[in-house]
Amino acid sequence: MPYDLKEIAAISGMPGLYRLVRPTRAGVIIESLDERATRSVASARNKVSLLHEISIYTEDYDQTVPLTEVFDRVYQKYGTDLPLTNKSNDQELVAFMGEIIPDYDRQRVYLSDIKKLVSWYKAVSSRLEYQEAASSDDAGTQQEQPAADEALSTAGIIPAATDDEATSNPEATPQKA
Repeated sequence: MPYDLKEIAAISGMPGLYRLVRPTRAGVIIESLDERATRSVASARNKVSLLHEISIYTEDYDQTVPLTEVFDRVYQKYGTDLPLTNKSNDQELVAFMGEIIPDYDRQRVYLSDIKKLVSWYKAVSSRLEYQEAASSDDAGTQQEQPAADEALSTAGIIPAATDDEATSNPEATPQKA
């Protein structure tokens, strides 16, 4: 995952993005994702939308592109220096979206959504560290070798009992009368 968006949220009625710090009885303590990093409390009445749960519609009605993947595509193409802002003209914003997700649904993804995407990417890329994804070779070797304190698993495969084991078990031994 390139950007860790699990604790980053957009909150209804509050501009910008916020990092969720910890829950309280009345809501959640949040920290703004800007230079000031001010902390406040978002009440339980506010709608909190976590960025890692947001997706962009595609022309395939049953499929969407997660925002994490969209941010990854933007980073691969532009890095942290996105040439657009949410104030860019409409044609530039639509062309940008077409470059990042060529098959995005032009009926369900509004211009306001693209502007929000651009402003969110700028906020996230300026405050969070981009994490390079591990290659598939590295992931395979890490999974094959368990850590020293990790329990070994048979992955549900248990070898069949042999005849020798059956005779050594007193309950499995036939009783002679």
